[in-house]
Amino acid sequence: MKHSNRWKELRRRVSSLRLPKLRWSNFLALTIAGIVNGFGVTIFLYPVHLYDSGISGTSMLLTQLTAEHLPLSFFLLVLNLPLFLFGLKRQGGAFTIYSIYAVGIYSLSAWLITDVLPVDVSMASPLAGTDLLLCALFGGLISGIGSGLTIRYGGAMDGIDVMAVIFAKRLGLSVGTFVMIYNVILYVVCGFVLESWILPLYSIVTYAAALKTIDFVVEGVDRSKAATIITAKPDEICSALSARFGSGVTRIAAQGGFSNTDLAMIYFVVNRFQIIQVRDIVHRLDPAAYISITEVADVFKRDL
Repeated sequence: MKHSNRWKELRRRVSSLRLPKLRWSNFLALTIAGIVNGFGVTIFLYPVHLYDSGISGTSMLLTQLTAEHLPLSFFLLVLNLPLFLFGLKRQGGAFTIYSIYAVGIYSLSAWLITDVLPVDVSMASPLAGTDLLLCALFGGLISGIGSGLTIRYGGAMDGIDVMAVIFAKRLGLSVGTFVMIYNVILYVVCGFVLESWILPLYSIVTYAAALKTIDFVVEGVDRSKAATIITAKPDEICSALSARFGSGVTRIAAQGGFSNTDLAMIYFVVNRFQIIQVRDIVHRLDPAAYISITEVADVFKRDL
């Protein structure tokens, strides 16, 4: 009887679990991301002993320390999987599944290139030779594309990003600062292990190139601009902006903190080529208007 009750309780708990909603289109994009990331790391960085960031860079260092008896793909899986599973509760099931899948494809691609395909990556990059600057730049750029695609489609390519989300706030750090500190420590360790600082310094170039590329892939190359306008003539300005650009304008009631006069705050999203036109329209109608321009990474709009 006790076993029967336990079985019913187990079935009840399993049935109550909600499986995350997964998109096959995301898996396709993550497959491409993993292949791209593996190509960038193994073709440009791995052959000349440059280091990627995070767990990927740590895996490359451990592969060197074990005299390549354990392949890069082994460390990528062994180090990343526990971190993603540790962050399951915080990040959610879909994120964890997408991330593990992306790292799996990355690991498989790295194994195929270094151990299966007829590509010699033992002494130099097949495409850039031993030119460290070219390897650092293109390795960072290509691996950044892979990591950026992974983030854009719901996952992460590196378990350190998950640890940063979980522990950074507890340590009084931002997520970016947490990741940067980890990478600085990694490159310092690499310098002492190699007894040379040339490769770790070039690895910083790789990290910078990858970081910038990730921003471009995730947020877009041509970011929009948000104009915040404080004015005493909101009707005229809203009408003029809508007529000129054919888009809606958000208007919020405001009050001058010093003058106590009734004002309005207008929020308007434009592209970089329209900023000057917005400034001219606003100041023509209200020379005393206050305008501030901020960068917008993404604009999401749902048509009703």
